[in-house]
Order: sequence, then C-alpha cells, then structure tokens
Amino acid sequence: MEERLQKILANAGVASRRKCEELIKAGKVEVNGEVVTTLGVKADPSSDVITVSGRTISVKSDKIVLAFHKPKGVITSTSDPEGRKTVMDFMKGVKARVYPVGRLDYETEGLLLFTNDGELANMLMHPRHHVEKTYHATVKGVPHGDKLEQLRKGVKLEDGMTQPAAVEYHDVDLESNTATISITIHEGRNRQVRRMFEVIGHPVTKLKRVKFGNITLQGIARGKHRVLTKSEVNELRMEMKSNRTMHT
Repeated sequence: MEERLQKILANAGVASRRKCEELIKAGKVEVNGEVVTTLGVKADPSSDVITVSGRTISVKSDKIVLAFHKPKGVITSTSDPEGRKTVMDFMKGVKARVYPVGRLDYETEGLLLFTNDGELANMLMHPRHHVEKTYHATVKGVPHGDKLEQLRKGVKLEDGMTQPAAVEYHDVDLESNTATISITIHEGRNRQVRRMFEVIGHPVTKLKRVKFGNITLQGIARGKHRVLTKSEVNELRMEMKSNRTMHT
C-alpha cells in the first residue's frame, strides 16, 4: 500500500517526520534509484527500494523505546564536529537504529528517550500533546514562595510567556545557600528551565530531568538505558491522547 514518503521514513525510524521532510527537500532520498525532492510523493514500502543518503531503509524493524540516563557533559546529537562525546556513543550496543527524542543541553543530565519509531517521536515532541517533563533544578539562593508563584503562573522570556508550571521545593540547603526545586513543564523551548530561573534571579547550577510523561529515571544509572515495556509505551500514548483531548 502506498504511503507518503516522509511517513514511510519516519515509521522506519530514520528521524521525525519533520526531519524526514527536510531530508527529502535536500535531495538525500531516492525511490527506485530516482532522487525525490518533492513532498507528497507516495511509495510502497513493501515493493519500492527507498534509500537515504545511499543507505537502503527497512520498514520491518520492530519498534522500540529506550529510557537513557544522560550524563552531564554529553552532546544530544548524532555526531559532533568538535569530537565531543555524544549520546549516540552510549547506543553502540543497541541493535536497532534509534534516535533521541528531543534533547538535553550539554550541562544537563537525566532522562532522555530514544526510539526508532519516528511517528511516536514526532508526537512526543509536538507541543499539542502537552507531554509533561519534570526537572530538579539546583539554584543559587533559596527562592521565596512568591518567586515560585511567578514560575507557576508563567514568566516572560525573550520568545514569549511560558505556560503555567508545577513548582515546589525539593530540597533546601541553608548552609550552602542553595535550593533544589522540582519543576514540571510541557513546553520544549531551548534551555527553557534555566532561562525561567534566571528571570526570577536564581540561576541554575545543576539541572536534571527526572521524568518524561509516565517514565522516570528510577533504576537507571548514569550512561545506562533500559527498554520500555509495551505497557509503558501504551501508557505514554494514552497520556498524550488524554492531554490533547483535555486541551482542545
């Protein structure tokens, strides 16, 4: 059965559908030896030979989702021209060709999902699904309750107001004059949590993502991963469906 080319590529785990569209427009995709640069072209994955940058793709691979504990000082990228360690260096033992869902910045550690299911990755990253992500942010000083209330209601960043967040104290160390704040957001702006705390005058010194949807870091050591069960992935899908219904 014929399907849109970008959907076939996403289902094969090449990348998110949006990224696959970019690959097509860049002339990196061929169908039966002919370069395709127009979106909307359809193909039959069961009979057509589809290649990306000269590599034949397969749509028969089983879909998997991994929960990975990203260490600090690692790039969320498939490669780095500066030769720094990337998250893909930790995936060498994984037989499936998986990609990170979204990103964590270089200085941030914590939970990062990987999958070869491009459609699922696209859904998880799309803001309309309101997937909640929880972070533990250690900050300079101890923010007063009114400062946390600002974060709960939303603060103004250079790219607009943030959506309401769930915020509470996780730990306070009066001796070092620092606090660790638990903050849950469903947006995915670049360095958003760090920028939010800068606005209230308490810069982040350490940031760790501890939860993504229904998935937590529990039992996963730094630099290690585990395969999510089918029930966990189904629960994640149901959560997205429920969130989308709730916000429409």
